[in-house]
Amino acid sequence: MRATTAFNKMLAIPGAHVAAVAFTPEGIVVDLTRRSKRLRCPCGWSTRAVYDRSSRSWRGLDLGTAKLSLHAEIRRLDCRRCGRVRTEEVPWARPGARFTRDFEDVVAWLAQRMDKTAITRLLRCSWEAVAHIVERVVADQLDDARLEEVYRIGVDEVSYRKGHRYLTVVADHDRDGAVIWAGEGKSSAVLEQFYDELGDARTAQLQAVSLDMGAAFKKATDARAPHARQCADPFHVVALANEAINAARRWAWNIERDKARAAAAAAGPKPLGRPRADAPPRPRDQARWTKHTRWALVKDPEALSAEQLDVLHELRRSGSVLYRCWQLKEGLRDLYRLQNPADAPAHLDWWLTWACRCRIPAFLTLSKTVRANRDRILAAVELGLSNSKLEGLNSKIRLINHRGYGHHSAAALIAMIYLCCGGLTVQLPTQR
Repeated sequence: MRATTAFNKMLAIPGAHVAAVAFTPEGIVVDLTRRSKRLRCPCGWSTRAVYDRSSRSWRGLDLGTAKLSLHAEIRRLDCRRCGRVRTEEVPWARPGARFTRDFEDVVAWLAQRMDKTAITRLLRCSWEAVAHIVERVVADQLDDARLEEVYRIGVDEVSYRKGHRYLTVVADHDRDGAVIWAGEGKSSAVLEQFYDELGDARTAQLQAVSLDMGAAFKKATDARAPHARQCADPFHVVALANEAINAARRWAWNIERDKARAAAAAAGPKPLGRPRADAPPRPRDQARWTKHTRWALVKDPEALSAEQLDVLHELRRSGSVLYRCWQLKEGLRDLYRLQNPADAPAHLDWWLTWACRCRIPAFLTLSKTVRANRDRILAAVELGLSNSKLEGLNSKIRLINHRGYGHHSAAALIAMIYLCCGGLTVQLPTQR
């Protein structure tokens, strides 16, 4: 069998046949001849007129231990649709690439499962080449179909680099939290870019949007999708209650510390030396004890240890304001434990009445925030929507970023997010 015939069967290059094979110290070089005489622009326009010709090489999948390079003549055409001279599209490689489609698909498949440094060692290519390949594969496979039939979405931000560098991530609740859009930044203008890409017709189909308690995403959604029901994430609501508890705890701690200082000043200087063995024990440092009640107050009651339960019982027996703070926090959490969501409005109104009369500054501020977001909180309870899937997605994004030891740009990380979290399926050459 001739070498050209064997390589034609092994490589199965679409739209071309092997004209010659050369074995060089750098690897195997295969010369290709195009079957079609018609030139096709990457935009889809075709012609027979050739602007000029040149030669180009593409890196293919290795054959054993030898590198494989495909060499062919490539032409340029004066595209009437693009209005400029462009290089023709070849069937075995993506536009602008110096690697074959098979090579790039293998790289993208591996990038979904391992770090880029391991890919460079396995396939003998540069780290930058892997990053550019991922961007090309994602751009080739990512289409507007992901934005079709989108009814319930979740929006959240994730930090990807020091210096307050954030990405805004939009996921589809009805597709198991698959990422449908990501952009650099976390302002309302960034989210408006998503609504621009979604379009007016598809935006009109939105039924619900789950958000955090920030104002930026709410502003963009109010302006571009006012008909969609906004759902405040329960995690952020309870987090605000925990912040109120911490503020009240610091307030109580400062009061106890001031009392201790005043008592110490009235008692005079401490006696020198160690206390006698029969001396009465020193009184408990109440300020220090109050400072360390944090976890007993903010943890889930079902996860409390025996020592933390003792702390709660002592706060209850002493009539401490911190125990009322804990009751207020648990009363707000009970909103998300209701068996019947129809009882949520009455329960929230009862809690707001209680919080407004508690005379605890931190919870008075919290009650104003909850009242301002009442409709969004009730919508989350009624529809059962939260950003829990996005919080898990953020952990996966941080793992992707850490696995790559950081990315040289936000675009490179966004491409990896689409590749690993966007539901893209990369087909290997052996599966075709």
